[in-house]
Amino acid sequence: MSDDAKDVASCRDPLKGEEEEEEDIVDPWKVESKSAKGVDYDKLIKRFGSSKIDDDLIARFEKATKRPAHPLLRRGIFFSHRDLGFILDRYEKREPFFLYTGRGPSSEAMHVGHLIPFIFTKWLQDAFDVPLVIELTDDEKFFWKDLTLDETHHLAVENSKDIIAVGFDQKKTFIFADTDYISQSKEFYRTVCQIQKLVTFNQARAIFGFTDSDSIGKIAFPAIQAATSFSAGFPLIFGGRPDIPCLIPCAIDQDPYFRMTRDVAPRLGFPKPALIHSTFIPALQGAQTKMSGSDPNSSVYLTDSPDAIAHKINNYAFSGGGATLDEHKKHGGNCDIDISYKYLSFFLEDDAELEKIRRAYSGGEMTTGELKKKLIVILQKIVADHQQRRNAVSNELVFEYMKPRKLNYDY
Repeated sequence: MSDDAKDVASCRDPLKGEEEEEEDIVDPWKVESKSAKGVDYDKLIKRFGSSKIDDDLIARFEKATKRPAHPLLRRGIFFSHRDLGFILDRYEKREPFFLYTGRGPSSEAMHVGHLIPFIFTKWLQDAFDVPLVIELTDDEKFFWKDLTLDETHHLAVENSKDIIAVGFDQKKTFIFADTDYISQSKEFYRTVCQIQKLVTFNQARAIFGFTDSDSIGKIAFPAIQAATSFSAGFPLIFGGRPDIPCLIPCAIDQDPYFRMTRDVAPRLGFPKPALIHSTFIPALQGAQTKMSGSDPNSSVYLTDSPDAIAHKINNYAFSGGGATLDEHKKHGGNCDIDISYKYLSFFLEDDAELEKIRRAYSGGEMTTGELKKKLIVILQKIVADHQQRRNAVSNELVFEYMKPRKLNYDY
């Protein structure tokens, strides 16, 4: 049995002999931890069978791309991978590959946590200068949410505006909604069918936890997300070549889809997708769960006003500070559980400034209020700048990105 097949077979088994590992629930639909520090990512690497991104791999990344590692990479926010070394091998040999990421459009307003994989993917596209495919799984949200197909497709278009506002190169980026592209590309649908034939219901149930009451739409869907990993489904982009691998930046809760994909790839004669996983940006109320679009008070939305951002951070962001000012000055704050500090580690680009804040807060020199104020200023600017860029994205521009076409790259 291959390593990927073993991962598929065991991916819902959280090493049952170790009680503490059972405390973290991480799957495509739910993320929960009983620890105030949040998910234990070292244990998650062991459980999922991925590899940790270490200093040597980051140094190799910098040497290959001739640019400093992104803050999200060097701070361990992108922390785990599958076959990233293989992608760097190809880059160094000038052999082609592409990037693939996506979004499940379940709400019109995305939150700042949704930006993380796109910010990093934009950096990867600039660093590697390769094509990018972005999948919007409007069909998935139709199957899982109380939404119509028209509603999920509308959300896909609206979310595309936020994605485009990140700054992706239009000449090298194809964005598609599943319900559009399946009807536009017979090669893509044939790839989906090939995957569906190779994955049994028992395997799908073991990987995703499906029950007898789940619709067949849910059970069939993972093959669609998997199919985007293969160049064979995009003949206009890749000239009909089925042998071009991809690198997928995503949050680690999406890994079950791609463990399944990596298991079927050799049987289809396709290269296995490589992955680079991110941690989760926690909810405002604490790191026990991730930021959620279904709870407006757990998230900072890309549509929030400056006043709304300040209100949410001041009133809902969990503090690691002391119970009283005197206690805080004496013992300092706990950056491991303080949400404002955790958010700064995602969004403050200056490493020296972040370390200065950590020392001041941990030493009791900086209060929780002062820490929150720094975060508010940064998030207000990020959101306001994003809103300005998004306002310039028209429906016509969205449809240009979503038009199946040859991208500015030769194979």
